[in-house]
Amino acid sequence: MKSIIIFRHGKSDWDANYDTDYNRPLKTRGIKAAKKMGQLLNKKKETPDLIISSTALRAKNTATIAKKTGKWIANIKYEKMIYEGSLNKIISIIRRQSNKYNIICLVGHEPILSSFLFKLNYLNFTKFPTAAMARIDFETMKWNRIKLNKSISRVNWFIKPKDID
Repeated sequence: MKSIIIFRHGKSDWDANYDTDYNRPLKTRGIKAAKKMGQLLNKKKETPDLIISSTALRAKNTATIAKKTGKWIANIKYEKMIYEGSLNKIISIIRRQSNKYNIICLVGHEPILSSFLFKLNYLNFTKFPTAAMARIDFETMKWNRIKLNKSISRVNWFIKPKDID
């Protein structure tokens, strides 16, 4: 079985001084939520083997904070295609990963994350809040066998930061 943990970046700071959307930083609330979610995966003993993050500042910071606070040992790979990516690009990124990884954490943005969940599971995640996570399990041992609308998968869990005490 292969699993993907979909992780939306933490709440960003729209009032900060930044030049482009790509460089928008996290808000204090986003930093706290990233820490909380990192610790959650550690407590659940479901830390990822690999983290693949968007290169946008808020996603990179979310991934780094969650990894550090949650004591994840996974390496972080940065993929620019996640920032402006299509579903096909996201699947392409996943399909080319080494099979030595069993759990991959994909850190990205809306609306692509809820679209990704919808295409894999036919579930409508109309609201995928900042710093929320969903774990999808696939009935395969090879990443390159995952396809939109054709893979046998299920959402194992969906958690928002406010759901955690």
